[in-house]
Amino acid sequence: MTTKKTDASMDIIQLSTETIECCVLGKTPIILNRMSEKAKRELLLPRGRKTQAQKATSLKHNPIEEFRAAPYTLPDDDEPTFLAMLSSSFKAAIRGAGVDIPGASKAQLGRLMWVNGERVPMYGIPRLHMSITRSADKNRTPDVRTRVILPRWALRLSITYVTPQLNAKSVSKLLAAAGLIQGVGDWRPEKGSGNFGQFELVSEDDADY
Repeated sequence: MTTKKTDASMDIIQLSTETIECCVLGKTPIILNRMSEKAKRELLLPRGRKTQAQKATSLKHNPIEEFRAAPYTLPDDDEPTFLAMLSSSFKAAIRGAGVDIPGASKAQLGRLMWVNGERVPMYGIPRLHMSITRSADKNRTPDVRTRVILPRWALRLSITYVTPQLNAKSVSKLLAAAGLIQGVGDWRPEKGSGNFGQFELVSEDDADY
């Protein structure tokens, strides 16, 4: 028996990256609520249950302390702002928009584009936001949650994407869609009930921006 030898070759597309800058303006207030350092420490070293005497002589919550612990911040004095938002929040919003908009899957978008930096400087004046929530226990016990809310906010994103699979126009459209149907922060449209954290893309010379 004889075999015929054939020459097979693979045509590999050369990939490259490009980066665009996007000016983001909040359409609805954004609620910030990161896990505090105190909560992280208690995950490592639980403090145990309080006695009735301890409960009776101490506040269950410290609103000012929780308010100050709620946002992500930029510790370096050279940064343009004190408040920040995680870049991964915007990448997650873009990936989520890909689920509702045909053309690319959530996993594909995660591989083909990313928002640069870990924390993005955010402009806005923080206000104290207190709301009544329900715990996940059987009795749905009410509790008070203190967070930071920014009625007006803006920031600039640097997004890198892989070409030729994506281009600047498609990335901008995905980010704009994410601002409408996904949002960022707490109680955002992605969860189905809230409408906080929505945003839009604007030009750098936009008066509101």
